[in-house]
Amino acid sequence: MTSPWIAYNDLAWTEDWLADPADYEDEVATFVGLIQRYAATPPQTLLHLGSGAGGMDHVLKRHFTLTGVDLSAGMLAKARATHPDIEYLEGDMRTLRLGRRFDAVAIPDSIDYMASLEDLRRAIATAVAHLKPGGVLLVVGKPQEQFQNNNFAYTGESQGIHITVLENNYINPHRPNTYEATLIYLIRQGGELTMHQDRHILGLFPQATWEQVFREAGLTLHQHTLDGIYDPYLLADGCYPQTIFVGVN
Repeated sequence: MTSPWIAYNDLAWTEDWLADPADYEDEVATFVGLIQRYAATPPQTLLHLGSGAGGMDHVLKRHFTLTGVDLSAGMLAKARATHPDIEYLEGDMRTLRLGRRFDAVAIPDSIDYMASLEDLRRAIATAVAHLKPGGVLLVVGKPQEQFQNNNFAYTGESQGIHITVLENNYINPHRPNTYEATLIYLIRQGGELTMHQDRHILGLFPQATWEQVFREAGLTLHQHTLDGIYDPYLLADGCYPQTIFVGVN
């Protein structure tokens, strides 16, 4: 099974044009600091759920022995080529069971793909099933109360290829507890333009729901604000606050 989104399969190669590893430094350093702060013992191993093309793993692997898991074959191929020293596995965070435990589990960039409360509960249960006692779960989420419609633009040029991606986030009033992320890819090469469209339906849950899910999973919850990460890409009067949920097992 692989994900249905072309952004993460046929267009996974565009990550090299749109994301520089240096862009992740400050954000991931924050995650590492929180994991180390709340862990009962110095953490050595980390399970990265929704690891994508491995962009964040440039930083994470300096601090932990990593195992990455993703649903998208295209992203996994990219990650394995970039980080041959990291174990990457194809899997669904709702059902994954590796039969081993880690000092920490991180879902820093993909929990939104849990588009129902049941899926969110299952993903958190997967994380807990892979945590050692005293281990730390770190999840970056977007509480519904803080979220708004936004537009983003990403661009990059290299090797004679110019890529622009326009992203629209829209809260659809006809689909409660979700939002839509629609991506338009403009790829120019050799004087020719190709266009691709990808639409993602993502989860958007109230603050109380996040707290309830962590509590039901038996985790002690700590919360921190993550602001400004997407400011360089936001258009007009956009605002994109995020919350780091840290659960201790």
